[in-house]
Amino acid sequence: MFIGHVDQVEKVLMGGVEKQILIGPEEGWSDYVMRLFTLKEGESTPRHSHPWPHIIYVIEGEGSLFFAGEGNPVKGGSLLYVDPDSLHQLSNQGEGVFKFICIVPKEGEG
Repeated sequence: MFIGHVDQVEKVLMGGVEKQILIGPEEGWSDYVMRLFTLKEGESTPRHSHPWPHIIYVIEGEGSLFFAGEGNPVKGGSLLYVDPDSLHQLSNQGEGVFKFICIVPKEGEG
């Protein structure tokens, strides 16, 4: 069992993108990693692809998921599944922060 609070989780800054590993192998979830990303206004994750899927839940803000060659609007409450080997990118398209939870297999957080 693990009980924690997001305020106690280390923040890793990558430009205007902040990443926190909420739950993973160290907390007892041996196969997956749940991460929280916070993007400042106008910021984006890198456009990339890899051999594992993403499961994403948008917590707050307005953004865009670049997927299958086009931008797709998303906002707080949006649910996303990104296929393995698909070129993708998440961008903050609104005012304020854009926050989302992203779950990947443990090899996706290496």
